[in-house]
Amino acid sequence: MSEALKPVEHYRELIDAARSTLPGAGQQWLETRRQAAAARFEEQGFPTRKAEEWRYSNIGQVLEQPFRYRDEAFEALTDSDIDELLLVEQPAARLVFANGRLVPHLSATGGLDSAVSLISLRDAIDSDSDFVDQWLGKAIIDNDLETFEALNTALLNDGMCLYIPAGVAIEQPIEVLYLSVGLDEPSVMTPRNLIVLDQGASARLVEQYASTTDAAYFNNGLTEIMLGEDAELEHDRLQDEAAQAYHMSVIHLAQAARSRYRGMVASLGGTWARTEYHTAFSAEEANCELAGFYFAGDGQLTDIHLDVRHPVPRCNSEQKFKGILAGRGKAVLDGRIRVIQDAQQTEAHLSNDTLLLSRSAEVDTKPQLEIFADDVKCSHGTTVGQLDPMQLFYLRARGINADTARKMLCLGFADEVLESCTVPAFIERVDQKLQHRLADVNIDTTASG
Repeated sequence: MSEALKPVEHYRELIDAARSTLPGAGQQWLETRRQAAAARFEEQGFPTRKAEEWRYSNIGQVLEQPFRYRDEAFEALTDSDIDELLLVEQPAARLVFANGRLVPHLSATGGLDSAVSLISLRDAIDSDSDFVDQWLGKAIIDNDLETFEALNTALLNDGMCLYIPAGVAIEQPIEVLYLSVGLDEPSVMTPRNLIVLDQGASARLVEQYASTTDAAYFNNGLTEIMLGEDAELEHDRLQDEAAQAYHMSVIHLAQAARSRYRGMVASLGGTWARTEYHTAFSAEEANCELAGFYFAGDGQLTDIHLDVRHPVPRCNSEQKFKGILAGRGKAVLDGRIRVIQDAQQTEAHLSNDTLLLSRSAEVDTKPQLEIFADDVKCSHGTTVGQLDPMQLFYLRARGINADTARKMLCLGFADEVLESCTVPAFIERVDQKLQHRLADVNIDTTASG
């Protein structure tokens, strides 16, 4: 048996062992999906660097870990354990998950409109399986699951299930916290989020991944978002996993006519972290704005992949990312915009700017445009560089010491993209985390791209 097959065999054993304990066991529609996903996973195997989408992202360190599938509820948490992690003081609702499972006594949904449904996916499978069956996989184009998506589906367990009916607006943010805690061995969790906003519905969602454990773990998450006509969603995501964590998040976004999505992702934690956004417009005049910030220091790889598909006319998309790399930190940003022949009057833009604080830091950035229509406004751009000596001189001339001046410029660089977030505590948290990380960094102003 070859070495390359062992990780697939390991996860196949986890799937087989977990089958009888997963929610919805015995529901034929779900069993069929899980079995198909398991077969798809086994057929594909794990990607290698020969695949263009994985060329710069070595997953060897993920596969070397003997992760155990985690399916135990962890209910020992108290309010004091999570108070300092929370980002929204008065949310419309809050769900707290520990090691991939809902913690009911720390979650609250009573402030929502009675027509809104916000429950754990595990509960939704038991109480409203028709809804889950109707929407699960619908945001994924052709339901064509890649390896990690197939693994998530084969181990489908728990996560957020949100439905907002037509015309309902939720003003205050909904907060969702995924916390890894109390792990005594390397563990894998598979959070699955299902978010459906019907025609004219609107909401704000703040999602966070954090940890208080010293054990290695792997969060392999999959989120599906379906926006109906004229629906609007603001969605802020903070990935602040532990230093020894591995994090995979795939977000599929399906937008109907005149829908609006404004997203922010901040990727700060983990030794290996990959975030994918797949956006597809199904009707005209939809708009998607996605901004992001990433930081990687010694021993960290952060990998962001963007795929925006414009198959219909008169839709707009804008992706704007900034990153800071220190020490031997590495980042990958692979962004692709596809505009087919019928998608006239499309406007789509993609940019990525990376600041290198060390000669040993590395970024691989690959913006791509595939345009088959002629009446469009599309662009992509990327910059890689170091701190501006003139800006440093300006601050130094005003009595600011060199170290403080460098860190001020780094924070200003990050805030240029973070300011699109409408949750002040989110921006403050990222700034605090960045300041903490920069405190241990020796900034090399001669580093270059």
